[in-house]
Amino acid sequence: MTTASRTNLLNLTPAEAESALRAFAESHGVPAYRGSQASRHLWGTAPAATFEDMTDLPKSFRALVAEHFELPRLALAAEQTSSDGTRKFLFTMHDGQAIETVAIPDGDRLTFCVSSQAGCALQCSFCATGAMGFARNLTVHEIAGQVRELAMLSPPLFATNIVFMGMGEPLMNWASVDKTLTILNDPKGFGIGARHITVSTVGWLPGIEALGARKEQFRLAISIHAPTDALRATLMPVNTKFPLAVVIDAAAAFDRRVTFEYVMLGGVNDTPAIASELAGLARRCKAFVNLIPLHPGGAMGFAPTTRENIGAFARQLRVHGVEVAIRKSRGTDIAAACGQLRVERLERRRPVAAN
Repeated sequence: MTTASRTNLLNLTPAEAESALRAFAESHGVPAYRGSQASRHLWGTAPAATFEDMTDLPKSFRALVAEHFELPRLALAAEQTSSDGTRKFLFTMHDGQAIETVAIPDGDRLTFCVSSQAGCALQCSFCATGAMGFARNLTVHEIAGQVRELAMLSPPLFATNIVFMGMGEPLMNWASVDKTLTILNDPKGFGIGARHITVSTVGWLPGIEALGARKEQFRLAISIHAPTDALRATLMPVNTKFPLAVVIDAAAAFDRRVTFEYVMLGGVNDTPAIASELAGLARRCKAFVNLIPLHPGGAMGFAPTTRENIGAFARQLRVHGVEVAIRKSRGTDIAAACGQLRVERLERRRPVAAN
């Protein structure tokens, strides 16, 4: 049987995969429970690299499953480790496209920053990923597979938290992200609590509504970066399609905690007056504001706001009753800015506009 005709088990939810494997076992005169056994090797803390590694299954059944199903891998092309413990991985896929995943330790937490697209169509002016252009959406197994591959390292890495803040706009790839969320959260998948999984978006309205319709308490982070349409449109072209007013309305309707992500750009979006305007937006949807120092590796011609001015901006927000935090800069001694490692290793592609 050709690879094209085999079923990719890693594109299925845990329930779908188990059902397919049980039905397959029964159709070949094998007890259904063998299918359930096989499905337990797909995700979790000890995922199997190949069917042959599923040693609790009869050898004949392993060979039979391998004829009809596949477990595609992501190839690790490069890895960098920062002095602060941050690790960045560059994975290549079957068509040569490359994506990045970052593992960020913080005490007893280990956060994985995962990618959802190869490149990005949105062309935010301060983002290295946007500069490289858009190649394609990732499939389910290519998104969840980033977490799976890190669990297969020696020694393995297991996430306590997941953020969709890597390459791409996750809510423009909702079909794949939707199913990936299930794999990450399902006890038969990775079993990561929904409140420990955050989806970050530039404000892609249909996706915000779709995420809000899910029953699980997944978190939403919105990249704001400016409190007015006039300024935001110069930084984020998507603001023309989804102006701030509709994004803030959607955030206010989202019945879980919302975070505003705000990259600090020196002399651009960091004045006291802008802080006051941002506070007004945050209060409307009871948002927590996360101030992000600009990573010098992905600055795209912008200057980082000074530490002193970031502190003053944060104090101004607090004066207006807004909860705020300043994100620690991580991986400053490696290519840890989003998209930076890929840009260094691969040529940039012609940008594709957002639809």
